[in-house]
Amino acid sequence: MRPRAILPAVAALALVSACAGGDPIRADNDPDGQGAEPVRYVALGDSYTSAPGAGRAVGTPPGCARSDNNYPRLVATELAAEDFTDASCGGATTEHLTAPQETAEGTNPPQLTAVTSRTTLVTVGIGGNDLGLVELATQCAELAGEGGSCGEGAEVGDRIGDLVSPVASVVEQISAEAPAAQVLVVGYPTILPADPARCAGALPHDPADLVALREGLDLLNRVLEEQANAHGARFVDTAGPTRGHHVCTPEGERWVEGLDSTTGAAPLHPTARGQRAMADAVLNAVRN
Repeated sequence: MRPRAILPAVAALALVSACAGGDPIRADNDPDGQGAEPVRYVALGDSYTSAPGAGRAVGTPPGCARSDNNYPRLVATELAAEDFTDASCGGATTEHLTAPQETAEGTNPPQLTAVTSRTTLVTVGIGGNDLGLVELATQCAELAGEGGSCGEGAEVGDRIGDLVSPVASVVEQISAEAPAAQVLVVGYPTILPADPARCAGALPHDPADLVALREGLDLLNRVLEEQANAHGARFVDTAGPTRGHHVCTPEGERWVEGLDSTTGAAPLHPTARGQRAMADAVLNAVRN
């Protein structure tokens, strides 16, 4: 897809209101009157998009745990979006793109209701909760603490096949609601290294479990990329830009939290620096 003519971010975004299911923000993205096409951006996704604990909590419902420095907000600011709605919500699955999501603090409406025919840019990061990867990683850590391992239970290959159709449907529905929009399917960052030995002392997991979990994440990103390509969207690789900053790197180099958070970001989720890297990957896709 050809890049859109977008002026640099020269206007600060101003929060106008918080409506059910999202956080609408408006800004003048053409302060010099040069006729740039208005950017009307909607962000959809789960906690890797909402970024719990990575920054100051914003938006409604509070149970979605959106941070004010998650990658959608960074992207919206850089693009000086005229309209921006962050409909992402921690814990979301593909089902919650078209169905309400109950959280501990309020209900998030179906995320796709934020997408309209006027929308020009949509990012969607979803699928991890369908597979239960973070939950599985936590369970394997608990078993390791007791001297055990997940074994074959750490493998998610059998679940991957069940994700193809929901992801395809999500991309198709976004395109149907916003036929003129640029649709970006955002992948998941690198959480674990290829060599489990690098996690010795950082994670309690059995090395075989770490390999299986890493392979599961790779499969997830592959499905997202294949379905994006098959349905007229574009895949945004965030694993590459974060590869040297996984949970087992030293604290100062880590962009994804470990099991015990040191920055306030949710365990096994991107930190503020990780969200910045994801934002840069999205911006590169928008502009190139």
